[in-house]
Amino acid sequence: MSDAELTVEVAGPVATVVMHNPARRNAMTAAMWRQLPELLDRLEPDPAVRALVLTGAGDTFCAGADLGDLAELLDAGDTSIAVAAEERLARFAKPTVAAIRGACVGGGAQLAVACDLRIAADGARFGVPPARLGLVYPAPTTRRLARLVGPSAAKHLLFTAELIDTERALRIGLVDEVLPADRLAARVDELTATIAQQSSLSIAAAKEIIDERAEPARIAWWHRKVTTTGEAREGVAAMTERRTPRFAWRPPTDD
Repeated sequence: MSDAELTVEVAGPVATVVMHNPARRNAMTAAMWRQLPELLDRLEPDPAVRALVLTGAGDTFCAGADLGDLAELLDAGDTSIAVAAEERLARFAKPTVAAIRGACVGGGAQLAVACDLRIAADGARFGVPPARLGLVYPAPTTRRLARLVGPSAAKHLLFTAELIDTERALRIGLVDEVLPADRLAARVDELTATIAQQSSLSIAAAKEIIDERAEPARIAWWHRKVTTTGEAREGVAAMTERRTPRFAWRPPTDD
């Protein structure tokens, strides 16, 4: 394994992407930012993958962008490879979960916020430090953060560059759950297993609508799919027969 890279493991219906850069607390290098969309492009059409987990190697999620590549990121602004990776993660058609231990700062927070859900181990720390470095946070990233935690909490994080603990992160909605560190992996496994049992059609439609990416014609398309795919018939039949549903629909690879 190289010193700085993303690794992927697929176990059952869950793909886990791990940020690995131990010398820099899993900071994202330029190569890693470029690698992430490529991995997501490969995993998204895989019918076996029904959920994705993003995490960091060891006891750290991600300490941010590698400062050695800062000039490249600054020159590109909102078109940087970091923003491109964030946007691709946010558009991933299947549910995404950030499993967070330790530092989740800067680029790490950027990626965590782009996930659908964030589950943190007690003791994790979160921060958005561009003001400490004299940087302008990308507009798409700033707006996504504000939608998640609200304008006031986003301004606090951006204006102060302070690190906040899991208690505050949970209170402002930056994370969805906080658990003891020794229970994090089991909870993420439980959560993704539960998600994988549900209708992929229902989840994909909900994700698009919540993220405001579904126009009226697309929403109508989703409603038609409920009938034409038989997902609803299977769900009702499973409930009537008191069994686990066998949902068969998968996102089309060319849509």
